[in-house]
Amino acid sequence: ELERLKTSVLEMGGLVEEQLREAMDSLLNVDSEKAERVIDNDHEVNRMEMAIDRDCTLIFARRQPAASDLRLLMAVIKVNTDIERIGDEATKVARQTPRMAEVGKSPSKFVEISHIGTKVAEMLRQSLDAFTRVDVEMATAVMRADRDVDAEYRSALRSLVTFMMEDPRDIGAVLTEMWVLRALERIGDHACNIAEQVIYLARGTDVRHQSLEDVES
Repeated sequence: ELERLKTSVLEMGGLVEEQLREAMDSLLNVDSEKAERVIDNDHEVNRMEMAIDRDCTLIFARRQPAASDLRLLMAVIKVNTDIERIGDEATKVARQTPRMAEVGKSPSKFVEISHIGTKVAEMLRQSLDAFTRVDVEMATAVMRADRDVDAEYRSALRSLVTFMMEDPRDIGAVLTEMWVLRALERIGDHACNIAEQVIYLARGTDVRHQSLEDVES
């Protein structure tokens, strides 16, 4: 029953991976039709999250799990929430597509969006793989990548603010890119949260407020 629940979470994760790919593609190619599909599909992600929540509640009531079963159930609950929130952030990216069309700028030249988007998509893939295998090494790699993404995000924001001050005519496009970058940075954070749950599953240790160095030691 618990393994079936874990499988449901991973199926939802696969859908959200596709949502992120489609959202990025819709934005970089200014494809409003594809963006609408991403927005519409978010309802399915929400439905899956609620179904998994209900199943978790039933297992708590019926089985009163302990030890490793309890750890797995707690991890599933938290990972379920993070995957749903990644879906929300992917939808936010898709919602910027028509705005980009309105300001008449294609972000295909915006290296930051493409680069950070690729990195967080890989973080999501790795975090789900780590959850499948309970792979601590892969989970810590996701946590290292999150630190890199955070640094790149801050650097990109500084560059965009400078660019906006130098040429205010592009303020609409720049603000849109800032919104997208913020959503992508949050996706990285949620992927990192999933990785932390993998370590909790493997070690029984809550590392949410530990430094990366402490986790790796």
